[in-house]
Amino acid sequence: VMDGAPPPASPVGLSAYVAVSQLLGLTLLATTGAWLGHYRGGVAWHSPLQFNAHPLCMVLGMVFLQGDALLVYRVFRHEAKRSTKALHALLHGLALVIALVGIIAVFESHRTKGIPNMYSLHSWCGMAAFVLYLLQWLLGCGFFLFPGASFSLRGRYKPQHIFFGITLFILSITACLLGITEMLLFKISDSYSHFVPEGILANTLGVLLVAFGLVVGYVLTREEWKRPPLAEELALSMDFKTLTEGESPGAGSQ
Repeated sequence: VMDGAPPPASPVGLSAYVAVSQLLGLTLLATTGAWLGHYRGGVAWHSPLQFNAHPLCMVLGMVFLQGDALLVYRVFRHEAKRSTKALHALLHGLALVIALVGIIAVFESHRTKGIPNMYSLHSWCGMAAFVLYLLQWLLGCGFFLFPGASFSLRGRYKPQHIFFGITLFILSITACLLGITEMLLFKISDSYSHFVPEGILANTLGVLLVAFGLVVGYVLTREEWKRPPLAEELALSMDFKTLTEGESPGAGSQ
């Protein structure tokens, strides 16, 4: 590309799918807020409503922000790779902090009310998702964001990082779906089967979570929508390989 020339256009359809994902994401946040606000009394920290911070934080952090962090490399296709990596790590880090607030909320709420912790399938899947997500973030920062890992080590770890990134996103949505069902069975078990408005709204939230996950997953798995390496990135990669592996840029090529 000549200096001063406009960057290449995004692939056909990519912008539309990203826009749909954001619309779904904002809608599921609004639906979560409507459910908690209208039917569960709202959210407050030092009160009986502290528990309600848990579903709000988990949907915001472990689903919406995690999904957006995964989309960073599809949306910012022509910006500097270092900046894109930093944004990717920042969004994941922010998701972790918000999710941690949600976990603290549910543990403190349970302690105050004398409710046992970590006995349900929802809690098992949710805690596994959070712990593995934290580990994934730490490993990602260590391998890709901060200098130190060799070129070959990065190359071997990258497929695992991508696989577990998508897997943990799916696990997070699954944990949210289990949590919605568990909350409905605890709160409105007597009327849930009668298609009451709260049950319909919460079920709609579950459908929105699945739809958001499907759209994000589709964008991530379209091979032609992957971020192409820029010319300067290829040059930097070869220089990095020379420094860390002790090879010349052309060594070992067939």
